[in-house]
Amino acid sequence: MQRFSKKVVVITGAGSGIGEFTAKRFAAEGASVVLVGRTEEKLQKTLSALEGGDHLVRATDMSKADDVEQLAADVLAKYGRVDVVVNDAGVAAQGKVHEGDYEDWEKAIKIDLYGVFHSCRYFMPALIKSQGNIVNVSSVSGLGGDWGMSFYNAAKGGVTNFTRSLAMDHGADNVRVNAVCPGLIITPMASDIKENEPLLAEFRKRTPLGRPGQPDEVAAVIAFLASDDARYITGVNLPVDGGITASNGQPKQA
Repeated sequence: MQRFSKKVVVITGAGSGIGEFTAKRFAAEGASVVLVGRTEEKLQKTLSALEGGDHLVRATDMSKADDVEQLAADVLAKYGRVDVVVNDAGVAAQGKVHEGDYEDWEKAIKIDLYGVFHSCRYFMPALIKSQGNIVNVSSVSGLGGDWGMSFYNAAKGGVTNFTRSLAMDHGADNVRVNAVCPGLIITPMASDIKENEPLLAEFRKRTPLGRPGQPDEVAAVIAFLASDDARYITGVNLPVDGGITASNGQPKQA
């Protein structure tokens, strides 16, 4: 299946986790992939695993507007077009509002929210020209609250509603904007949970499918939303969570 042959796909956070597997998925389907992240070494590792050869690595701080504006200019200079932008770059932050470090708040907002804003802002003109689309990576934490994660919830909640608003603003331009909202996915960001068996057991209990997800399972949904198979879908924040958001929050009674 080559749904993205001759397409240029920009993926932020491509050095690991969901971004890494998303890059592999798009490359396998024929895309030229722009790998974006903060660490050149991680991006090069992802690059070495990609099919095809017309790919680009760009170490970029997505929290800095000037850096992202330059990234967009460089991508257009190389390829002349952009068809899909996947905004996956993100960090987690924990702590109550009066106890968490202020630096963690700034980091979460600047990377998880500002990074998405900068990417959408500077790639949108090219996407309007190509009638392309954006897939943001939000979270189930952008659909509802978590205990002790208000900083992360604020950032991801912003991504969720930003996705809806962009879809409304740019539908007339034939630019679709959607988001995936993963639950617990086994990535480097979730390493603390993976190694905490009692906590992992609690996640299994709350998840109808009874297990955490894998990054390739999220990548498959991202590829679907970016493809013409989803050409009448926009403004959606799609949970990829094993069914955890199907619950109304009440405990299991039988």
